[in-house]
Amino acid sequence: MGLIEVIILAVGLAMDAFAVSVCKGLAMKKATFKNALICGIWFGGFQGLMPFIGYLLGSSFAEYINVISSWIAFALLCLIGGNMIREALSKDEETASADLDIKTMLIMAIATSIDALAVGIAFACEKINILAVSDIVNTLIGVGIIGIITCIISCFGVKIGNVFGSKFKSKAEFCGGLILILIGVKILLEYFGVL
Repeated sequence: MGLIEVIILAVGLAMDAFAVSVCKGLAMKKATFKNALICGIWFGGFQGLMPFIGYLLGSSFAEYINVISSWIAFALLCLIGGNMIREALSKDEETASADLDIKTMLIMAIATSIDALAVGIAFACEKINILAVSDIVNTLIGVGIIGIITCIISCFGVKIGNVFGSKFKSKAEFCGGLILILIGVKILLEYFGVL
């Protein structure tokens, strides 16, 4: 997985956080830069932390599953992407309060980044190749990219939600899920030597 794929993956993963940020912005009377940054740091921080934890967990057993690692990465990305698409098409409305207290933000940050844990396991199976350095450094760069992109997208989500409402929330989740599935398919096609 190269730099472009990591960036695309980061955008796909950030869509859950974007959707929740839009809801947060919708619930706020006035979305200040500080409020948007608080959401961005919480969501971006956890979105970067979870794949690193997943990578550490996956690395401990990656050598045993190396033969099927591309299939595992494909399955995990498709499951996460499919779930995001299902949520986007669901008629259930998500509600969010304007609260930015530690307990609320911690719960929401964990909830929006759980799928990134599975992506970290996929990182252990399907190596990241951003720079010609060790796997751990490439992984740290990758999770940093994921965290930063999620932070930026979440900040914009708060502002967009405050200005436009929930118009873009489900479309963003759908696109994010589709991106993850397409990356999974690409990994599988590379495994078969098609790409």
